[in-house]
Amino acid sequence: MLRPPENQVAGHRAVEGQLGPFVDGAGLFYKPLQGDDRGAHEVAFYSSFSSDPRVPPHVRAFFPGFHGTQILPASDGSGPHPHLVLDDLAAGLRCPSVLDLKIGARTWCPSAPVDYFHKCLKKDSDSTSVALGFRVSGVRIHHGGDAGFWQPDRDVIRRFTAKDVRRTLRLFVSSNPASDSDPPDCVFASTVYGGSNGVLAQLLELKAWFEDQTVFHFYSASVLVMYETEEVEAGRAGGGVRVKLVDFAHVMEGNGVIDHNFLGGLCSLIKFISEILTDPDECLAEPKKKPLSFENGS
Repeated sequence: MLRPPENQVAGHRAVEGQLGPFVDGAGLFYKPLQGDDRGAHEVAFYSSFSSDPRVPPHVRAFFPGFHGTQILPASDGSGPHPHLVLDDLAAGLRCPSVLDLKIGARTWCPSAPVDYFHKCLKKDSDSTSVALGFRVSGVRIHHGGDAGFWQPDRDVIRRFTAKDVRRTLRLFVSSNPASDSDPPDCVFASTVYGGSNGVLAQLLELKAWFEDQTVFHFYSASVLVMYETEEVEAGRAGGGVRVKLVDFAHVMEGNGVIDHNFLGGLCSLIKFISEILTDPDECLAEPKKKPLSFENGS
């Protein structure tokens, strides 16, 4: 039974007559192809990437598995529509906390049409992309069990400053993300961000590849971070932490040149997360401020 993903935090949702993705509950994710050449471009990327011998297996593991395409009824009621068939990256997670981060100071590729270039340039300039090299696209922080979650409204996220991004990365590993008065406690930072398989270690593994690879340039791609909230709250090692790369409609050939745009954003994100692990007490020392506007859900 196809249904909209419960844990989607960015992009168009398959609700209220919008064209959006489905999951089948059996481990697959169905992403509708965009109507212009971006859809065909993403299919071509997945088709070649999945068997490209230049990509090491340990790096390929950061990308969704590709299972071809399939024609399905579109969620917007427009009729049959082609969909990418990918791994459902949240499969097996009961109450995942999810963070979607668009990487790169520049999200438009050199061949982008003029109107799309101006659209991306405005988004990059109005967000933290230009200043930090990445921006928050969406976040959902579960409390575990049936206690619900806290999720910032998308309009609020679009106005995030560097301070808001810094705070969100701390809230993501805190037991009190919805507190109106207390600073983030970062009690889950060592479990989620630290350790041999934590977010930082996985990002550093990706960084090592991007420091050398000249095969692709990843414009407007995102890092998706997830962890199983209940496991982390219970103190179980690993916490089901997952780091994946998604959204490849704008990937270009690298032509022997390092992807400094993506690498720079990745290094910036690594710096922010390293600071949380290096000085966790700074979380509790953070000055009290007006809390971010959140929506509650269950």
